[in-house]
Amino acid sequence: MAFNKYPIGFFDSGVGGTSIWKEVISLLPNEDTIYLSDSKNAPYGEKSKAKILELCIKNTNFLLNKNCKLIVVACNTATTNAIDFLRANYKIPFIGIEPAIKPAALTTKTNTIGILATKGTLNSSLFEKTSSNYRANIQIEEIIGKGLVELIEGGKLHSNEMKTLLEFYLKPLLKKNIDSLVLGCTHYPYLIPQIREIVGHKINIIDSGEAVARQTKAILTKFDLLQQNTQKANHTLYINKEKEVLEQLVADLKYNVKIVEKDF
Repeated sequence: MAFNKYPIGFFDSGVGGTSIWKEVISLLPNEDTIYLSDSKNAPYGEKSKAKILELCIKNTNFLLNKNCKLIVVACNTATTNAIDFLRANYKIPFIGIEPAIKPAALTTKTNTIGILATKGTLNSSLFEKTSSNYRANIQIEEIIGKGLVELIEGGKLHSNEMKTLLEFYLKPLLKKNIDSLVLGCTHYPYLIPQIREIVGHKINIIDSGEAVARQTKAILTKFDLLQQNTQKANHTLYINKEKEVLEQLVADLKYNVKIVEKDF
């Protein structure tokens, strides 16, 4: 069996990485995919680097056992803490997710941008390396979105608790005169409607989804791994907790999607 017929693998600390997965399957509709939602261990952002690495290795091995030809690490915290190790120790390509600081830095008019991310992402050496490239010219205001992932994973996307937390995190950023808000967690794109209500329409909200999809296509093309079959693709999503929240997030998709509850 040719490698290009194998599926693309994805993993995240939970259901949030489906925001990335949706962008990829939209751009590459013929590609089969396998998505791994490690919701039992969400969020990764509060865990030690050693624990994050351990979980990333476990997730990678799961996807390799499913014959994935490429793995998208659909989690900012996992990327910033483990992507170098994964690329050095496995032979398949990995696509990582980093906060989209560059487009925000290049387009800011107030020279101040905000980043909403997890503790694990903001404290990582990779994030520090990336952000340091721009700190000489712009002000980067960082906010740890503690509790947001847990609410999304708990099915409380549109709850009063979510609104209260978002206002608590975002209103101080507005006082800093930011003109761009970078979403540094793959769960956060699901919050864009609520964020927009708080920050208004003058703030540019930036996430990494489209860029990751384009990079995935580019890497598949580079290594001659693009699916040649034009039949409708199949998508299997594994989750190690109850699947109701995951079902809600993908209910709008008109694809062949199968959701499996499985302990791993």
